[in-house]
Amino acid sequence: MRVILTKRFCRSFQQSFRTSSVRKGGRGESGKMFFVAGAKSGGGSGGERRSIYQKIREVDVLDKKKTVTALSAGEDRAMFLGLGMILSSVMMYFVLCITVLRAYADSVWTEESVCIVLNSTIVADVNCSYSCGSDCWRASKYPCLQIYVSVNNTGRVSLLSHNEETQEANSECFYVPKCQKDSSAMHAMTVNISERLKVHQQVPCYYDPGEQQGSVLLSRLYGRSAVFHSLFWPSCMLTGGTLIIFMVKLTQYLSILSEEIGKIKR
Repeated sequence: MRVILTKRFCRSFQQSFRTSSVRKGGRGESGKMFFVAGAKSGGGSGGERRSIYQKIREVDVLDKKKTVTALSAGEDRAMFLGLGMILSSVMMYFVLCITVLRAYADSVWTEESVCIVLNSTIVADVNCSYSCGSDCWRASKYPCLQIYVSVNNTGRVSLLSHNEETQEANSECFYVPKCQKDSSAMHAMTVNISERLKVHQQVPCYYDPGEQQGSVLLSRLYGRSAVFHSLFWPSCMLTGGTLIIFMVKLTQYLSILSEEIGKIKR
């Protein structure tokens, strides 16, 4: 009897163990299925996140491209502006070199001194012509004022002329006014100049140290101040154009350097 009971107990124990293992196996399979489903659902959310990230990155890339395009267009305009300023200044230098600088270099009245007015008189009337319309010229007269001065540095006595243009027009007269119909107005103006020079006995003047020209000038059209003022604005334009190009190149260099630093950090 005891043997039979033990056999029955063993059989029942084996059956209960099999049923429990079957149940556990079913739970394991269901757990595996749940894990696979969860993994699939997690992969879908990750894909959505990746797609959103890619869209955001594409938008950022487009914005960067637009910014780079705008910057390149602005840089090109700045470069053209700088080059235009430099070319304009070079052309102005060329014009000034053949006019002002050439006249300044060819001038023989280079030394400055103080002249003492010795005599100032109107000696004669000089014929001139003025325009009265298209292809119409009429005759008039202006008084010729002669002024003798003594140069302190040399001690010589010379005729005084107003400037280079007066010297070329009439070397015998101090001032050559613009010819007008009213000769009395020109005469009154010349008398006024003569009286002023008599009041101011000492006047600054320019003479020729090589004594090629016997006359003396009261003022120079193309002196140092005239050369400085004529070259000032072209020099400013040249400097401005050079600074613009330098700033554009510096900006490009800094942008490239920042991009390289960003790539290294990534």
